[in-house]
Amino acid sequence: MSKTKHDTPKLIVAASETDPDMLYATKFWAPDPFIFLQRNSKRTLVLSDLEIDRGRKQADADEFVMFSEMEREVHGKSKTAPPYEKVLAHFLKKRGVKSAVVPANFPLGYAQELAANKIRVRATDGFFWPDREAKSDKEIEMMRRALRITEAGLRRAIEVLKASKRDSRNRLTWSGKALTSEMLRAEIDSAVLRAGGIPTGTIVAGGGQACDPHERGHGPLYADSLIILDVFPRDAKTGYFGDMTRTVLRGRASEAQRKLWETVKAGQALALKRIKAGVDGMTIHKAIQEFFASRGFPTGVRNGRRVGFFHGTGHGLGLEIHEHPRLQKVVLKDRQVLTVEPGLYYPGVGGARQEDVVVVTKTDCRILSRFPKRLEI
Repeated sequence: MSKTKHDTPKLIVAASETDPDMLYATKFWAPDPFIFLQRNSKRTLVLSDLEIDRGRKQADADEFVMFSEMEREVHGKSKTAPPYEKVLAHFLKKRGVKSAVVPANFPLGYAQELAANKIRVRATDGFFWPDREAKSDKEIEMMRRALRITEAGLRRAIEVLKASKRDSRNRLTWSGKALTSEMLRAEIDSAVLRAGGIPTGTIVAGGGQACDPHERGHGPLYADSLIILDVFPRDAKTGYFGDMTRTVLRGRASEAQRKLWETVKAGQALALKRIKAGVDGMTIHKAIQEFFASRGFPTGVRNGRRVGFFHGTGHGLGLEIHEHPRLQKVVLKDRQVLTVEPGLYYPGVGGARQEDVVVVTKTDCRILSRFPKRLEI
């Protein structure tokens, strides 16, 4: 990340396991909030006794301060421990910090305590670390690794579906039991864990459930029915996310299902050909919708439900599963990493979505994901 000598101090108070700005700044995983201060290019971490030795070995910082020492100075002879925000204010006053830039999600209670101590905080508009938008070569490699983890989950899903049978009610069975969304999701997530990932909300949605794009899926899976597999784990080592979707069917597809699936695949291919730096993402989004409509799949409302292609074409990916930018809301820039995931959803036929991850370049885009697209299993 870029550092200049006379920047306003930058302050984060958060747990790096859940806060991408803190993880980006420190490269240090911790489940509880801690203090990060960058001032005149010097980065200081205030860590608990529990974390400070590990922090000295693993964190990207110049100075380490024990929180308990700051706490004792505030505590004095009081019988009760001081609130965290009072220790934070004491630390900043001791360092002579009178103002700081903080992330937009900085806790209000902390900000109020700092204001009471005449320390002004100002939230950033957009990225707290602007360098997060253009991914470095190292970050792209870390995202490739996250996608290999994602692919391990998808591969396991295909293995289980291939081994499944249909029963007399057209339900899929596996290992002598009804194959449910929950069971297949558990198999995917177990494969993700074994590959070094952290599963996060895996989607296994078949039939009518697949027509709600963020429905995770529940109950029995059926033969001859479109099944959306959307896998987006976090790499347990780096914190970067993978994100891929494939739509498959165990058995034989109907003409309507095949047409839906092939149209989505062609719509994604259209988008992939148009992505490059300088292109307005909305023109790509509209081109896909127009292409879908020309194939007989308009976007609209039928019987009170949204049908067609009614979600975004893609989103930024990195230390967050949905990070800046939304593909259709920006002019694309070199080195942005984005998902490309058009879909079509029609109750009665089913839902289909194909999702891959790309790096935007000056002349085109590079596809980082590489799992095959196959309808029938």
